Amino acid sequence: MKPIARTPGIDRRALLSILALLPALSAALLPVSAPAQTSTPGGLLPSWNDGAAKQAIFDFVRATIDRSSPSYVLPEDRIAVFDQDGTLWVEHPMYTQVVYCLERVPAVVAKKPELRNVEPFKTVLSGNREAMAKLSMGDIEKILAATLTGMKVEEFNAEAKKWMETAKHPRWNRLYTELVYQPMLEVLRYLRDNAYKTYIVTGGGQDFVRVYAEKVYGIPPEQVIGTAGGTKYAYASDGKAFLTKEPKLLLNDNNAGKVEGIHMMIGRRPYAAFGNSTGDRQMLEWTAAGAGARLKMLLLHDDAAREYAYGPAQGLPDTKVGTFTPALYDEAKKNGWTVISMKNDWKRIFAFE
Repeated sequence: MKPIARTPGIDRRALLSILALLPALSAALLPVSAPAQTSTPGGLLPSWNDGAAKQAIFDFVRATIDRSSPSYVLPEDRIAVFDQDGTLWVEHPMYTQVVYCLERVPAVVAKKPELRNVEPFKTVLSGNREAMAKLSMGDIEKILAATLTGMKVEEFNAEAKKWMETAKHPRWNRLYTELVYQPMLEVLRYLRDNAYKTYIVTGGGQDFVRVYAEKVYGIPPEQVIGTAGGTKYAYASDGKAFLTKEPKLLLNDNNAGKVEGIHMMIGRRPYAAFGNSTGDRQMLEWTAAGAGARLKMLLLHDDAAREYAYGPAQGLPDTKVGTFTPALYDEAKKNGWTVISMKNDWKRIFAFE
């Protein structure tokens, strides 16, 4: 029996968390540009509290852009990589792309009515959350395949863009693209103002993130590395060429896959890496293995009042979405990585606060 190909466009963390989080689904189912910063720390990173984390960023940039510094880095080598979910924007209670896939089921069925009474589409359309929570991994993969593949690239981009322009998070009732961490936007700008090229390296779907990355983060599509699926080249009846998204996994951009993706797509070892979970561990390890000054930062979600609190590091609640284990915390402390406390290091979390 041939093995079932992994569905592209979503990371393994999301796949493993879907069934546990389905009960939390709503019953609905049925600008980044800024003036150049000054060259001194004064007034920079205004959404950060003074402390070790903020100072680590300043110290790193100063050491790598000063030509007299032994840690000076040539501009062409200045690479900084950022995980997305839980590092640049909210990932709880469910990854945004997973929500997208489930909410796309009605539209898919509308185009393919024969799926209406076929499982697992029938269960999703019913809105029965208890039944949805019992869907098998095979059922979930069918949903992902139906919502993320089998369409022209342009069609997928248009549908994802349309959804992102209206979809709102149930807690804040705001667009998902508004739930970007203001302190991290400031870091992105600060690094770019100092000739660093910033990349998103995410376990999420590469095509999905590329739809909004430039508008939300100021990061162009070619600087987004994510879980990537195959495409098929063909010709329309009028002779015009097009690409169709296929259920074929090319790169699982999570864990060690992030390092492999960086090597394949960038070809340079990063000097700075930002993450928030076990899925980012290898990316920080590989960054740290390089010579000279290296900035390695992990965001700890420890602010239930303003956002969410989860770990289980530091005694925080356990989670399947963005797991930050005690072992990862211990590794960070042992190796001199900086752990950012959302509660203590950030004055504000979102731009709308």
